[in-house]
Amino acid sequence: MTRRTGRETLRRAASPARLLTLAVLPALLPALFLSVLAVPGARAAESAPTVSLSTKEAGKGGEITVSGKGWRGEALLMLLICGQATPERGVIGGTNSCANGAGRAVTTDEKGAFSKRLPVAEPPEPCPCVVHVATVTGEQVSADAAFTVAGHPTAELPRRTGGGKLAVLAATRLEGDSSLLTWFGAPPARRLVFTVGNLGPAPVEDPVFEIGTAHGVYAPQWEERQWRGTVAPGARARIALPVELSAGAHGDYQISLRYGKKVLAEQPWGVGRPWGVTLFWVLLCLVVPAAVFRIGMAVVDRIRPRTVGAHRTAGARPGPAVSKGLPRRTTPVARTARSAAAADADATTAVLPWFTPDSAPSENRPRPTTKGQA
Repeated sequence: MTRRTGRETLRRAASPARLLTLAVLPALLPALFLSVLAVPGARAAESAPTVSLSTKEAGKGGEITVSGKGWRGEALLMLLICGQATPERGVIGGTNSCANGAGRAVTTDEKGAFSKRLPVAEPPEPCPCVVHVATVTGEQVSADAAFTVAGHPTAELPRRTGGGKLAVLAATRLEGDSSLLTWFGAPPARRLVFTVGNLGPAPVEDPVFEIGTAHGVYAPQWEERQWRGTVAPGARARIALPVELSAGAHGDYQISLRYGKKVLAEQPWGVGRPWGVTLFWVLLCLVVPAAVFRIGMAVVDRIRPRTVGAHRTAGARPGPAVSKGLPRRTTPVARTARSAAAADADATTAVLPWFTPDSAPSENRPRPTTKGQA
């Protein structure tokens, strides 16, 4: 009886707690579920980069302060004022629609925040305008903030062409030849030629491609290239985009073509060494020492002491052998002196005891005989 009574007591005591748990648990499950969903959303909101402006409108020549949070720590960012853009659609024409000359660069702190003053300049495209902030290195991340350039013209945005889908239909190739200036270090330039087709249901107008150049193990450096034209649905188009390397570039390069976030094609490019630069430095190393040596010898010849014999030799008149071939110019005074000298010479010759015609040795006279000869 005691054991049964104890068990019944325990059952009676546990039943209210069990009922309370069953009543509270359904009410706690939605709150628990919402809290689990809210944590990733809060983290995503914290990690998304944001951009804020000190003022939403300013004229050309003014200045605004651009601030941001949620960026990657110690990342290099680029700040630009771009036209034909909205925060929803982004910069439609790429950086060609931005005032690149008035752009600024800033590095975020360890927490991913920054603040930078940006001069207001008119972009090449009409408004609506934005302040475009994007990473320069590493993963491509960007954010836009609406901005109005006072006094700048405004136009409607082009219609959406999101239904278009471009694909490369033929192998890409590089066209063009190097000039003589490239042999002396000028930037090598080519044209990347490829054929694309529109596989989507909507036309693609003025697509913006990205050309990447990679050398060795380094990541490609991307540059935007816009092609002017329209690719209708189901149609194809031949596109040629310029590709240019830095001055003095040589070696093996990899040229990549990207549209949107998809790499469409890759093309290797072997660039020869600019031997003209090497030849220039070799000649410079030979000519400069020779010129310095000649200048040094001229200086030594100037400052060295002169001997007495050298002075006498330098002041002496040229000898007969030297003056024999030189033309003689006689003046009336010289002619008179020469005539007087000739007369003196004749007088001296007349009084000198020269041989007379009879006593002079002659070839016709018989030679004296020696003793013992007939």
